[in-house]
Amino acid sequence: MTTLTINGESRSIKASPDTPLLYVLRDELALNAAKFGCGLGQCGACTVIVDGKAIFSCVTPVMLLEGRAITTLEGLRSPDAPGPMQRAFLAEQAAQCGYCIPGMMMRAQALLNRDPHAADEAIKAELQPHLCRCGTHMRILRAIRRAAEEMRPKTADARTRG
Repeated sequence: MTTLTINGESRSIKASPDTPLLYVLRDELALNAAKFGCGLGQCGACTVIVDGKAIFSCVTPVMLLEGRAITTLEGLRSPDAPGPMQRAFLAEQAAQCGYCIPGMMMRAQALLNRDPHAADEAIKAELQPHLCRCGTHMRILRAIRRAAEEMRPKTADARTRG
């Protein structure tokens, strides 16, 4: 048995140590936001956050993840109480088919956790590994900007002005 910390919760899994995280998330833990796309770490549909960094879960074996903090889209909040990134994507109607969106949201979340003031060029560079053919790229960019605005720490000046 391997113990993983997923979305802040310790989870014991039965999978073989060389099993890719994606299969454990989807098949054993019923965390289905991360998608199987290519299985080669080339499309980004399976992206999750590990210790603050976006990774491809389809090529990352669980044996490398014990003792590390794993966050999936489900860990950003829930459908009933969406987090800033989820609310922003909904508000901007940034998903068309939606298949690539969870991975993009996770990569964007990792970026904004590191740099809540990320410029458009940094956002575009961060999303470069993701394949998306739905044509909502401008909405995706707007959604990430919206999420960044909500996630930024509010300064004392901003609180006293409002």
